[in-house]
Amino acid sequence: MKRRITHLAAAAVALCVFIVVVVMTVMNGLVSEFKDKNHDFVGDCIVGTDSLVGFCYYEDFLSELQKHKFVQAASPVVKGFGLLTQPGTGQNIGVEIIGIEPVGFCEATKFAQTLYYHKDKPSDVFSPTYNPALAGCVVGIDMISGSRDGAGKYHHGPEPLQIELMIICFPLTARGALAKAGTDLVNSKTVYYSDDSHTGLVKVDARTIYLEFKLARELLGMAGATPRASAIHIKFAEGTRLKAGVGKIKKMWNDFAETYADRQYANLLKNVTVQSWLDYRRGSIAPMEKEQTMLILLFAMLGIITVFIIFVVFYMIISHKSKDIGILKSVGVSRIAVLQLFVVFAALVGTVGALTGAGAGCVFLAKINDMEDWLFERFGWQLWDRTVYAIGDIPNDIEWQVLAVIIGAAVLAALAGAFFPGLRGSSKQPVEVLQVSQL
Repeated sequence: MKRRITHLAAAAVALCVFIVVVVMTVMNGLVSEFKDKNHDFVGDCIVGTDSLVGFCYYEDFLSELQKHKFVQAASPVVKGFGLLTQPGTGQNIGVEIIGIEPVGFCEATKFAQTLYYHKDKPSDVFSPTYNPALAGCVVGIDMISGSRDGAGKYHHGPEPLQIELMIICFPLTARGALAKAGTDLVNSKTVYYSDDSHTGLVKVDARTIYLEFKLARELLGMAGATPRASAIHIKFAEGTRLKAGVGKIKKMWNDFAETYADRQYANLLKNVTVQSWLDYRRGSIAPMEKEQTMLILLFAMLGIITVFIIFVVFYMIISHKSKDIGILKSVGVSRIAVLQLFVVFAALVGTVGALTGAGAGCVFLAKINDMEDWLFERFGWQLWDRTVYAIGDIPNDIEWQVLAVIIGAAVLAALAGAFFPGLRGSSKQPVEVLQVSQL
């Protein structure tokens, strides 16, 4: 280990391990956090439809769900789109409208944790503290102008501001036609800001407004003699496996839809699907998982480069030590023993490099947020611009199993790089390397 070229090999392994540990830890943390946010937002299982008209008889199916112990909570939701305007500003914003029953929805999801003013009492979330008699609404936190500073922190006053908002919707019938005819085609309602929701999901926080379930249902045209809903969000009881629970809900829904097949608007039931939270949010999660896969492939290529570096280093070492190899073999050392010598040396180089790189990576990760804070205070630089990305602290929780795999892979890469030069060196005969011209 005294030769400088050996130090180069160990440094190459250490650098590769350092890069992989840091980037994989951060990327795995981001993906894991993003999945958790999606899970918290929708619950365990969703029975719903993409149709804007929703589906009927959801109340009857809710009653069926409540009979089963593996269902801990279930809550109906109505969804649609509309225009949001603040009187006097002249600005109209297209938003997604989500109507919820606050108590039930907070039991089925972790919506209460996203609130600021009503986190401990979500049942009053649609009652503005400055005037509980007014119809309240909850808006995505990124819809509030100026609430976030350059460091990514949101600021709130002691009480919500009294902001008047107007919601405009185009209600639809169960057949998908406009519910109103003539010149007055829309439903409108004045609501007042009572709280904001910070889910950590950019698209949700930037363009979503939450209304009380009955109010949203009326605005979207889903009330009436045969009320409709867009989805039912379900939380399973503790100990229920996701796949098993979703399978039971699917069977229940298929039996329910068959029973109601001769009812009015039963055709709407055909568009309803039963999905786990992971499948329901697949469109949002899949791109990040794809990026994670691409990074793994890039790191695999980095490992190939490490193998090549070790190969070159050991080829040079063996070329310079051919005389020593010849002397060893001339005194009876076997070919296998010579090969084992180089393999052990390669394992030592790989282990030292891997442990050094892993140690440096762990130290760097432990200080990464402090370093970013220092860079932001001194130079205004951030790894991710918090005014753009919904990221708090940079994830730095080290997964020790992943770390062990990275170290093991680095040692194997060193062994792979040294094997063929070692095999070539051990195959040399003493008569080839101990000639007078070679001495």
